[in-house]
Amino acid sequence: MGDIVSGRSVGSAMRGALRTTLRTIYPPHCLSCNEVVGTERGLCGACWAGAAFIKGLVCELCGVPLPGEEGGGPACCDDCLAIARPWTAGRAALVYAGTGRRLVLGLKHGDRTELAKVAAGWMAYAGRDILEPDLLVAPVPLHWWRLFRRRYNQSALLSVALGRLTGLECCPDLLVRTRATPTQEGRDRHQRFRNVSGAIAAHPRRVDRIAGRRVLLVDDVLTSGATLAACAEVALAAGACEVRVLALARVSKDR
Repeated sequence: MGDIVSGRSVGSAMRGALRTTLRTIYPPHCLSCNEVVGTERGLCGACWAGAAFIKGLVCELCGVPLPGEEGGGPACCDDCLAIARPWTAGRAALVYAGTGRRLVLGLKHGDRTELAKVAAGWMAYAGRDILEPDLLVAPVPLHWWRLFRRRYNQSALLSVALGRLTGLECCPDLLVRTRATPTQEGRDRHQRFRNVSGAIAAHPRRVDRIAGRRVLLVDDVLTSGATLAACAEVALAAGACEVRVLALARVSKDR
């Protein structure tokens, strides 16, 4: 037994020495600007200061930060008061500005797929009061042609990482895009909703997993909520009893 314990100790020491050597040769870098930092998967001081993590009073439906203090009951932003949301609760980890915007764009367009694991941790914390054990996690889908060109769906990466971190069941292809929609960038609210109308469907081989379930939809950015609304309506039509949403970043009019 002593030899076994001794062997394990030696192995542990060797692994520790190897990690130290690798850190010396390849020191950890900031996830946003690539500056050398002291911890793995961290942000440098400047990028941390530029990351507007959402906290305090937030809109119950979309997670955007609101003026005031917590404790006065659920609150809604002007957009969610003006638009009927087909989901019951929503949260986001970051405001889509500064460091948050750079991280989202890196994940979405810069092949920074390693960001998904770290981002999932931020999202799990931001959504801690809407996450429950029986939720079925699913991403906003990409059309197959855009997926072919990009090689991955950033929202699917986030949903899988979130599922692994929280232990929630995840179905990355629960929903599909039935037609290729033009980008939502540069469109106003009404144009965004029209653009995705009828473009989402339940996967025919996954639809039986939706009935009677509470679904958590995951996306990288929540802007108008048009795409998430289209996804939520499909899930509800397929028999989901409730839909909630969780995004990495939320566009805020104040930023």
